Amino acid sequence: MSYIDIYKMANVFMHSPTLESVLMVEKAAKEYSGELGKYQLWKRLPRKMMYQTFQAVLSYLLESNKIIIDREGKVVWIWDPEGVRRILQKGLITR
Repeated sequence: MSYIDIYKMANVFMHSPTLESVLMVEKAAKEYSGELGKYQLWKRLPRKMMYQTFQAVLSYLLESNKIIIDREGKVVWIWDPEGVRRILQKGLITR
């Protein structure tokens, strides 16, 4: 059995995070932006969540450019649609 076969089998049992889970992690990432690493942020969530699910949510937030992980490994919230809207309205940048 190859590594790829094992990976595919593992993904069969992995479920996708719910919208509620994503929103909970987003809220915590905003609240603790720049203060906590991934593990510490996971421990501060208001409800328990499997770490694998938490990592899936973080992957989504990274890929959608809502968070970054800084050099110290801390989760930083960077998504600011209102700030972007204000900058666009002032004509400081173009799309």
